[in-house]
Amino acid sequence: MESETKKSSAIFEVLKALIIAVILSLVLVLLAALVVKLFNIGDGVIPIINQVIKGVSILVSCLIAVKHTNGWLKGIIVGILYIALSFVIFSLLDGKFSFGLNILNDVALGSITGLLSGILAGFKK
Repeated sequence: MESETKKSSAIFEVLKALIIAVILSLVLVLLAALVVKLFNIGDGVIPIINQVIKGVSILVSCLIAVKHTNGWLKGIIVGILYIALSFVIFSLLDGKFSFGLNILNDVALGSITGLLSGILAGFKK
């Protein structure tokens, strides 16, 4: 009974972190689009801004939702699921799905960011 409670708690933490990350990234993308439009920032900066948004979204969501037990594992799961879900959401908003090496790069960076974020989340009380 206790292990089922721990499993459901862990799943709830991951889902909560995932929802927070997606909402935060949507808000940050809108804010970044406004900044790019207002200040005429070049197209070369946009991929960097996108990576920063992804990293910040994963970090903040893990710090808010992930508890100390197995934080590193939950962080990796949040990072990978976030990358997959954000790929689907932003591809739907863009109207096209384009697969390439950049998605593998995003998965690698998402899992590493999730790992580090989960470890950091384990230090909070």
